[in-house]
Amino acid sequence: MDAQHKIKSLLDQLNTVIVGKKPQVQDCVACLLAGGHLLIEDVPGVGKTTLAHALSRTFGLQFSRVQFTADLMPSDLTGVSVYERGKESFVFHPGPVFAQVLLADEINRASPKTQSALLEAMEEKQVSVEGETRSLPHPFFVIATQNPHDQLGTFALPESQLDRFLMRISIGYPDRAAERVLLAGADRRDMVDSMLPLLSDEELAELQRQVLAVHTADPLLNYVQDLIAATRSGRWFLQGLSPRAGIALVRAAKAQALISGRDYVAPDDVQAILPQTIAHRLVPVGDAGRGAVEQVRAMVDSVPLP
Repeated sequence: MDAQHKIKSLLDQLNTVIVGKKPQVQDCVACLLAGGHLLIEDVPGVGKTTLAHALSRTFGLQFSRVQFTADLMPSDLTGVSVYERGKESFVFHPGPVFAQVLLADEINRASPKTQSALLEAMEEKQVSVEGETRSLPHPFFVIATQNPHDQLGTFALPESQLDRFLMRISIGYPDRAAERVLLAGADRRDMVDSMLPLLSDEELAELQRQVLAVHTADPLLNYVQDLIAATRSGRWFLQGLSPRAGIALVRAAKAQALISGRDYVAPDDVQAILPQTIAHRLVPVGDAGRGAVEQVRAMVDSVPLP
């Protein structure tokens, strides 16, 4: 089965569970194919956890789920060594971070100390526990959900951690037709439990290699650099994008191009994933009354196409 058929089957299965949210589902698939971590931000009850669970099942990845709370400790994530009398030594008991997908539910309800325990795992694909460095499984993804900052009991994620997420998406409320399907249909959790894995580890690795092989022409890279320069101009945002964010943007655009059936990146691919890839890394200037996503869209309109 070629890449297009595989990707189509992934999207079709996910869209049977997450109804009426095809653009968001496609963004999630692009994020994982690009090898990035995903942040899903929205109010409780719109399907964030269900989407994360469905992605894990469909991609055929072994996953663990952690409910982040204010009293969650870093060792609750990474694991701890316990003295076993029979062996007369300490034995390491790995924590839930040792999975191909870590579903970090309501990540911003944990303290900054625990949030920072994820940084090394997300960036280096390893954790240091009690002076020893331990590698994480491959592939390793963090799919995190968070509630809006104005909700009680939340801690804002630090900029350094937000920068580790390739994309941040918002699901939003369903339209009337999609909500009717949810009200009248089967329980979504039961549907997720019955989902079949559609990819092996080798097939996922091959798709990720194809993403990296997607061509980016010089005019397209000039356009990306113009967008990055616009974020640094001081007109739109307090601070501009880092080089790491620029690399992430190109990688996400390549995944978007592959999903669209092309072996080269077009400006449409960049624009399609731009707000989801950079808005969470930026703070808008002034009191324009616009959020970061709206500010990104306004900025894009000011940058000439190649």
